[in-house]
Amino acid sequence: MQRIKTLTPEAGRIDSTGLRACAPGRLVRYAVDPAQPWWRRTACAQALTGRVPEARFGELFACVRDTGDSGTVRKALLELLADRVELLPWLREDERLEEQAYGMPEAVLRARAGLGDLTAAAGLAALAFSPWRDRRRTGEAGLDVLVERHGAAAVLGQLSGDGPADRAARVLVRHAAGEDVLEALADPDPGVAHLAQSLAADPDRLLAFLAGAPTPDAALWAAYALHGLTGDAGRTRAVYEQLGRPRVEVPGLDEELRRAIVHEYAPECEKQSDPRWRLECLCTEPPEPVDEERQLALATAALTAAGLAPRAPLSCGQANRQGGGTYHVIGYGEGGRSEVLISTLGRFAGDHDDDPAARAALEAAGFRWIDADTGSIGVSGLGVYYFGAREPLDVQTLLFYWQD
Repeated sequence: MQRIKTLTPEAGRIDSTGLRACAPGRLVRYAVDPAQPWWRRTACAQALTGRVPEARFGELFACVRDTGDSGTVRKALLELLADRVELLPWLREDERLEEQAYGMPEAVLRARAGLGDLTAAAGLAALAFSPWRDRRRTGEAGLDVLVERHGAAAVLGQLSGDGPADRAARVLVRHAAGEDVLEALADPDPGVAHLAQSLAADPDRLLAFLAGAPTPDAALWAAYALHGLTGDAGRTRAVYEQLGRPRVEVPGLDEELRRAIVHEYAPECEKQSDPRWRLECLCTEPPEPVDEERQLALATAALTAAGLAPRAPLSCGQANRQGGGTYHVIGYGEGGRSEVLISTLGRFAGDHDDDPAARAALEAAGFRWIDADTGSIGVSGLGVYYFGAREPLDVQTLLFYWQD
């Protein structure tokens, strides 16, 4: 029989089939041993699925309860034992709400749902409203489990709060029960309204709703959902015109900047974004695509003519050695220590020091220099993912965006 260490020599090299052939008792011994690396313990816990020795349950559960142990191992062991009703009192303790180990709060709620614990509904609703996809899926799946076990009415009875997460969860549960949830397009929270439009499936119902929409935002969401179902750009533009071409006014944001930003970011903006950005993107013409090669050649030639000794352009991903975004970097001067940024969204250039020599050279070549005042304009209502946050960003960040 192969040794467990041979089957798990390092993280990423796990022989799962071989582990499944190992005796459960041996796997438990490794799974609960804090001297073993987390990845070996986790693999052993996963290999125990469906064959936990009853006599060893206590040892495994003790590891789950040990907040000083590896969160990854605890999560794997909790998933292994999640069908045991003996866990429910511990899972319901107030301390579980304070769990800090990565993934454990979600695992606790998933286990409570699996055990039919209706009191987990509010926590699952919060997960279902999360901007993080894995958490959202956990919350939605948990609510589905509770509805299947207890029925929609019982779950709705647990979601009596007036916060956006509870309102969104009520939309999900009612929709799953076959109810019409279009009235949620008028919800004051854009995240709830965005959810409701994503569930719409009947163009005729949307048209009827649109004709008597209770709020301007509800009409925008209905038009957006209708476009998603039909792809009828002409009708979407007609509705947009009827609504008065509504848009989010941003002081200082001129039309050139606005077009570049809205057509880059509105198609994938965050759910909390103002629906006006979404409709504006659908109903206005995008800027001409940038010929990046020509643009970089032009910038390099301008810096060369100004005696600034530019280096070869690098994408922002190359310059940062990872990731990507919407600009290139051209180092220049002695040792290439100075840099200019050339946006891929238009004729926009800038730097961190507002170097007058570089600015003059690039402006003479037809570039638009983004100075500190213009760069600091906040584009309100347009949520964009940026290093874990999903809030509106300023012009500088949007034109010269990098994400690892």
